[in-house]
Amino acid sequence: MDPRAKSLTRNEGGVRPWSAPAEALLSTADGVRLHAAYSPPRTPGAEVAVVLAHGFSGAVERPAVRRAAALLTGYAGVVTFSFRGHGRSAGLSTVGDREVLDVQAAVAWARSLGYRRVVTLGFSMGGAVVLRHAALHQGVDAVAAVSAPARWYYRGTVPMRRLHWVVMRPLGRVVGRVGLRTRIDPQEWPQPPLPPVAAAALLPALGIPLLVVHGDTDPYFPLDHPRSLYEAAGPDHAELWIEAGFGHAENSAPDALIERVGEWLAGAR
Repeated sequence: MDPRAKSLTRNEGGVRPWSAPAEALLSTADGVRLHAAYSPPRTPGAEVAVVLAHGFSGAVERPAVRRAAALLTGYAGVVTFSFRGHGRSAGLSTVGDREVLDVQAAVAWARSLGYRRVVTLGFSMGGAVVLRHAALHQGVDAVAAVSAPARWYYRGTVPMRRLHWVVMRPLGRVVGRVGLRTRIDPQEWPQPPLPPVAAAALLPALGIPLLVVHGDTDPYFPLDHPRSLYEAAGPDHAELWIEAGFGHAENSAPDALIERVGEWLAGAR
């Protein structure tokens, strides 16, 4: 049975969030089927759901994503999903463009599970996507972007030059499919999507608070990226955490940092 069909149970307080783990196949607005999973909160009475958007080559079943989701259940219900072209989801990765539709499908599922407040948390590519989603689709109560780029086509580090080879070259896409289990669309963007920094600049007018988190040893994106995101949103609407010794995205994020981000998201207004 689709868990959405039985997720809304009512009590005197109104709608109570669904209280058991669930899996679902979600459908995006452009018809891509996504594998998604739900973990209920360990905190009684939690009324917020975190939609967790993984980084490039991640997936629902990856250990780093499962660890982050388990830690976040101390503060909220958690919806994880595999982006198109990743894991058990269908489609091809567009590396940050049409993935906003994937986030929108996951946010809609979280709402259907009975949550009054839904927030998004993205790592690396997922961080860029949740910023763009909030600016373009709205409908979320807060956003946290961890290890996210501020702009497209950045090639200033060796890991990013390697990633561009994987995405842009035919042999690289074979490596992505076989080695990273990520299926990449061979078609280039018809036009560059809204950059993450431009999306961040739109959030204050929408009343969506933003948390930007970055490690000072991130090998992919230097510190001008998180600082640009923070400055675009402004100090009245955003927070910036530069974390000593933290590398990149969900694979490197310490447990304590994920828990701090969960606490911030649960309390963001």
